[in-house]
Amino acid sequence: MDRLTSIAVFVAAAEDGSLSSAARRFGLSASMAGKHVSSIETDLGVRLMQRSTRKLHLTDVGQAYYARCKRILEEYEDANREAGDAQQSVHGVLRVAAPITFGAMHLGPVVARYMDQHPRVGVEVMLNDRYVDLLAEGIDVAIRVGRLLDSDMVARRLAPCRMVICAAPSFLERHGVPRTIQDLRRAPRLAFSEAISSGDWTLSDPDGQAHVIDGPIRMAANNTEMLLAVALAGGGVTYGPSFVFGRAIAAGDLVALLPDHQPTELTIHAVYPTRRHVSLKLRSFVEHLIASFGGVPPWDRRER
Repeated sequence: MDRLTSIAVFVAAAEDGSLSSAARRFGLSASMAGKHVSSIETDLGVRLMQRSTRKLHLTDVGQAYYARCKRILEEYEDANREAGDAQQSVHGVLRVAAPITFGAMHLGPVVARYMDQHPRVGVEVMLNDRYVDLLAEGIDVAIRVGRLLDSDMVARRLAPCRMVICAAPSFLERHGVPRTIQDLRRAPRLAFSEAISSGDWTLSDPDGQAHVIDGPIRMAANNTEMLLAVALAGGGVTYGPSFVFGRAIAAGDLVALLPDHQPTELTIHAVYPTRRHVSLKLRSFVEHLIASFGGVPPWDRRER
């Protein structure tokens, strides 16, 4: 049997929940549609679907196989369209993953402009601070901040991620302005609990020597917008990316501390699975991200 047809029948059956419905899509009998799915299961040596008289259900293996097959068919359609359509129209559903705070604060306008430019593309955005397995969860592209763990992924640099250490004027009026590393170590700290090393903040002095700001943490939160809110209310000294705290610093609502010391600088990347053929919608979206965040990123522009 033609394997691409078998895959297409399997995907249609998974989406419709019925082999009969999938058969009608391709002008096949229900028994022939079943043979297409059975041929895949035989070759793989696994059960992809649990069948009943009324409904079929994907097994766990079937769910993962469906996600990959869906992407294969979309790329096949994109390849045909690219070869046959001089206009190379971009279409389909684009699935994007991003950290919660970054996505909520900065991704919305970027996605809106992309959809305006490509009206035939639908976008699904998943915001989550946990590690997302792109292949297992059917994600086209993820935005990641900091160290990359996916050695087998394509990574495109989007923007620098400057780290800042800051506090509200009301806090500094009550506690004084920290002038030294030791002052910072004595100050009540507001820390991001999901960081790789949430208790360690590192600053390099003008001589290039690194200093770790450690000690007790007054408050920890797994969301940096929460830290921003507490810092703005005068709750303590906080440390985090300028894409969260930069605008408040530019507005004078927060004050950058020890400006002659340099915090660690991270990088924001777009990552996607390594493939010989990248779909048109993915390629265009990544280029759109680079254009939107490249150079001086928008969250830093008002500080300069």
